[in-house]
Amino acid sequence: MVRLKDIAAVAGVSVMTVSKVMHDAPDISAATKVRIRALADKMGYLPDTAAQGLRSRTSRMFGLVIPAMTNPIFARVVMAIEQQAHELGYEILLAHSLNNPEREEQCIRRLLSRRVDGLFVVPVYRQAPTAPIYEELLRRALPTVILGQRAPFCGKFVSVETDDVAASMALTRHLVDLGHRRIAFFCGPQFNPWAAERFEGYRRALREARLEADDNMVFNAGSTIEEGEKAALEMLNESARPTAIIAVNDLVAIGAGTVLINQGVKIPGDISLAGFGNVLVSEHFRVPLTTVRQPKMRLGTVAVDSLMRLMRGERPASKRLPAEIVVRASTAAPKGEGK
Repeated sequence: MVRLKDIAAVAGVSVMTVSKVMHDAPDISAATKVRIRALADKMGYLPDTAAQGLRSRTSRMFGLVIPAMTNPIFARVVMAIEQQAHELGYEILLAHSLNNPEREEQCIRRLLSRRVDGLFVVPVYRQAPTAPIYEELLRRALPTVILGQRAPFCGKFVSVETDDVAASMALTRHLVDLGHRRIAFFCGPQFNPWAAERFEGYRRALREARLEADDNMVFNAGSTIEEGEKAALEMLNESARPTAIIAVNDLVAIGAGTVLINQGVKIPGDISLAGFGNVLVSEHFRVPLTTVRQPKMRLGTVAVDSLMRLMRGERPASKRLPAEIVVRASTAAPKGEGK
């Protein structure tokens, strides 16, 4: 292991000079800094970040808690956070809550024990208005950014989220403009604000178009491919005969679309289908999926900016970022009708 005194001996300077170079002290010339740093790199010197953290009372680490990396919606957000943090000299400690409140608390406590300088959390939504671990974060005053919509139990934190109401309204308008009047909605999990916002956007757009919201057109579908399949089978067994479906996310849409196609239903000939999220597979589904493109990289970079501002003692406003509609082959005018 290469130490500061080893570099000093080779460079012919004092250990104090090498230490000042590593801390970018202003009283060391630029030429000396370049020479010492080049020599340190050549010798394979790695700074002892643990020791530095003890001296500075910082860890240079951020904690990040998400439900699971198997959900493709999080991949680019995590990438953006990691890239931005890396440029700022921070490492990311990643934990998975698996959408379980008890596991979420364990994950956060373990990150607190590692003395992270800040925290990003995709919350596990629950009906209760408070949650002990979030109350503890407030008491500790640890800089924390919520990734996604806030609920009462995490309402006092800064958040970064997509404007899901506006995006869902735009997606519904797209189908209405094509001539659809019987539009089904496959709802997401109960108590999840993002699912509620997407349903609210759908309802608002229907009211705007003077179309009656029909409860027979609303199906509980969760958030996974399997739950989308179940919702589609339920719809086929019911009397509802929509000409279009909006799914709460792309995975639900893909599950529903797979069942419909396997049952001989043509997309979009017999029924149009739209999702939400623009995950990679949506473009490569059997019928490329019309969806909402969320600004995933932008969500990550804005979240890091918000956290850094919190660490400087500022109080940034929560951010709602706009999304855009991506029209693909899965939506078209209903049979025998047009705009």
